[in-house]
Amino acid sequence: MSVKSVCVYCGSRPGTKPAYAQAARDLGVALAAEDWRLVYGAGDVGLMGEVARAAQTAGAETFGVIPTHLVAWEVGKTDLTRYIVTETMHERKKVMLMNAHAVVVLPGGAGSLDEFFEVLTWAQLRLHAKPIVILNTEGYWDPLLKLIDHVIDQGFADASLARLIQVAATTDEAVEMLKLAFAETA
Repeated sequence: MSVKSVCVYCGSRPGTKPAYAQAARDLGVALAAEDWRLVYGAGDVGLMGEVARAAQTAGAETFGVIPTHLVAWEVGKTDLTRYIVTETMHERKKVMLMNAHAVVVLPGGAGSLDEFFEVLTWAQLRLHAKPIVILNTEGYWDPLLKLIDHVIDQGFADASLARLIQVAATTDEAVEMLKLAFAETA
């Protein structure tokens, strides 16, 4: 992979605050501006659709991965640079991470949490060393960050778990974190 690719986990719904959709669009535009490829869940709904359409419009390559059973539900976005249909959710997550240099987590629901915890667990087990950035738009992920601290405080994880993630309040901060991480691995 010569072009840097950023896997974005996010909701298949728009959420309640316009700032969530704006952050998704801003990230899509930023990926294109940096000449980075978007890797995501291939849906054309919710924040997934927002980030993909913004990235496409701004000229970024797009790589979408969707399991067969979600093609209709998440409205599989077939006009991507690359569109892959998998058999299972697990295969989807594996293909997405394998084709990315970093992960950004936007607001989302149970699916986004599942993706985040799997990629975090894989990092904890040293199965990958890719940067994981949580884009904490308007404090959306504050309860999650408190939960991670609680898990550490209660002795169920080492303090190093928290160091596996970076938290950005804005898209610009997330992009700067990715730039630094990519420069360190260049």
